[in-house]
Amino acid sequence: MGLIRFLIITICSLYIIRSLVRIFLPMLFNSVITKAQEQARQQQQNYQQQQQPRPDGRVRVDYKPDAKSSVPDSEGEFVDYEEIK
Repeated sequence: MGLIRFLIITICSLYIIRSLVRIFLPMLFNSVITKAQEQARQQQQNYQQQQQPRPDGRVRVDYKPDAKSSVPDSEGEFVDYEEIK
């Protein structure tokens, strides 16, 4: 009797969970998709604002590397290797 009761409760709970998933999963996906579209739209607007035309003849430097180098130019580059025989 206990096994039959367990099986009936399990089948009913799985049926209820399946029904709830069919209802709520599309709602969840729609909200995630809407949020992703809004973020993409925001990024596109930011990118378009950054791409404003610049006057001719002017140079703009966005990145200036550090003047200090960890390896002096006289030494060159060193590459570790293992000799295979």
